[in-house]
Amino acid sequence: MLDIRFVRENLKLVETALKNRHNPRDLSEFANLEEKKRNLQAEVDKLRHQRNKVSENIGRMKKEKQDTSEIQEEMRQVGARIKDLEADMAQADLAMRAILMEIPNIPHESVPVGADENDNPVCRTWGEPPVLDFTPKDHQDVGEGLGILDFPRAAKITGARFPLYFGDGARLERALISFMLDLHTTRHGYKEVLPPFLVNAESMTATGQLPKFEEDLFKIQGWPFYLIPTAEVPVTNILRDEILEEEALPIRYAAYTPCFRSAAGSYGKDTRGLIRQHQFNKVEMVKFTLPENSYEELESLLDNAQVILKELGLAHRVVTLCTGDLGFSSAKTYDIEVWLPAQKRYREISSCSNFEDFQARRGNIRMRRKGKKGTEFVHTLNGSGLAVGRTLAAILENYQNADGTVTIPPVLRPYMLGKETIEP
Repeated sequence: MLDIRFVRENLKLVETALKNRHNPRDLSEFANLEEKKRNLQAEVDKLRHQRNKVSENIGRMKKEKQDTSEIQEEMRQVGARIKDLEADMAQADLAMRAILMEIPNIPHESVPVGADENDNPVCRTWGEPPVLDFTPKDHQDVGEGLGILDFPRAAKITGARFPLYFGDGARLERALISFMLDLHTTRHGYKEVLPPFLVNAESMTATGQLPKFEEDLFKIQGWPFYLIPTAEVPVTNILRDEILEEEALPIRYAAYTPCFRSAAGSYGKDTRGLIRQHQFNKVEMVKFTLPENSYEELESLLDNAQVILKELGLAHRVVTLCTGDLGFSSAKTYDIEVWLPAQKRYREISSCSNFEDFQARRGNIRMRRKGKKGTEFVHTLNGSGLAVGRTLAAILENYQNADGTVTIPPVLRPYMLGKETIEP
């Protein structure tokens, strides 16, 4: 959430930011409410001043033994009017805050202006896509050919867009989770967390999923809980409503969780395989930082995510999301895209974002500077490190062999009981 004072004092800047985001939100209602609140405040101030002056006169009149009943009745009416005006001000304030909850973050000045993903500039590339001397299969065909993926049975159990792994497929998924967590915790300084997979509405609101994106969430019928769309939600909310000491920052957490998304706006897209599922596994990195260090921490977050792909030997590139493709809560986001040979294109496998104080303000996550009075909001960041199913899909496609087998990347073999190849 943006600071209400910032929006009040920078309405044109916020309107420009919304225009650059291709967000149709009209701020005229906010401006009208702000003017109404100012007028109400002016009337309240005037009435209070009047009441204070009359109160002085009442005191003088009583000393002179004059009748004050009529003027006291007038002041009671003034007091009642002040209460009514204050209630109107409170309602205006609530309405303004409701609007604020639906205004996205202001893009950082370094974010390129653009309409959609086609305007995202490539800022890094790593590795060369493999040259295969046969026509590559997509990961679903590879996995079904090996007997390690079974989408028809998953659909029988639950429905479309749910995965079912067998044997070395299940072990490879588990190996990737352990590999990612081990690397982030031993080399990158993250503390491992295993959070709840159900959260309340307050948690979803703090990270920006509610109220705007409720249709993308799975809600538990009869309970005030939601299935998490990403570990970002429970992990960020670990510190909700807390005040941190300056010297404790940065705080870095890494967590594995399953993720659940209805993907309400994506029906018909990526219907095959593991690319867009209603349930998938992910390892997430979350940071709480000093405001002045958050963009340095964003670069290191991106590096941390890239290391996973480098260790796995998977060619990838990094793009900077333009204003029109930026997520609701983000001030700046990098997407990492991995090469998929069957599609002959790069596909997103991680997003690394700096939310500045947007989530911290919604979740009331503050910090206290050493030797200074008062508090300020921390900056929060998060990044996928990585989306596990998509990483498995990339391995099946990039490491497939002409005979249908798949070579296991060397760094994963200790997690695969020393196996070098997945065979039918």
